[in-house]
Amino acid sequence: MRESDYAKYTDGKLAALLQQGDAYAYTEIFERYKVLLYKHAYRLLGDEDEASDIISDLFLALWQKKGALNLKVSLSSYLYGAVRNRVFDLMTHQKVIARYLDSIGDFVKQGRYETDESIRAKELAAIIEREIASLPPKMREVFELSRSGELSYREIGEMLNISEGTVKQQVHNALKILRPKINSFLVFFL
Repeated sequence: MRESDYAKYTDGKLAALLQQGDAYAYTEIFERYKVLLYKHAYRLLGDEDEASDIISDLFLALWQKKGALNLKVSLSSYLYGAVRNRVFDLMTHQKVIARYLDSIGDFVKQGRYETDESIRAKELAAIIEREIASLPPKMREVFELSRSGELSYREIGEMLNISEGTVKQQVHNALKILRPKINSFLVFFL
């Protein structure tokens, strides 16, 4: 097999090859998903360095645990879920640090407001991601791929072997489920 052949493989085939220790499969997965996952992490965090660190850590862990890789979902769902979990872990860590800093003393009033707003924004992002994670698996996968903004409905359909209409309907259904939940949280936060 030549390295160029790997671009033609499905995610499932690449994951199986990766589990066997195939470095070319790993490289293809990295090239296929690094930008999409970075954009996803950046959208959640709003920090380029943190998003980049999360993606680097994710791909390092993917290679280190390749032999134990046992996907129960598609590769894209697995990777997006791994990014989401790492973002949640980082946010939790940041909340602990923020609480500690709050307990040390009073901040300048303006600084405190900015910190509070930043924490609220990250908490809201975490709630939104949790709600997305609770969507049915296929709907969640279609929705997350559409959120990346990199792929058209047609491209998503081709990638997942479903029709463009099904992709549109899945995104519509996901938004129909998410809007009321997110709106109720927005009322609380605002």
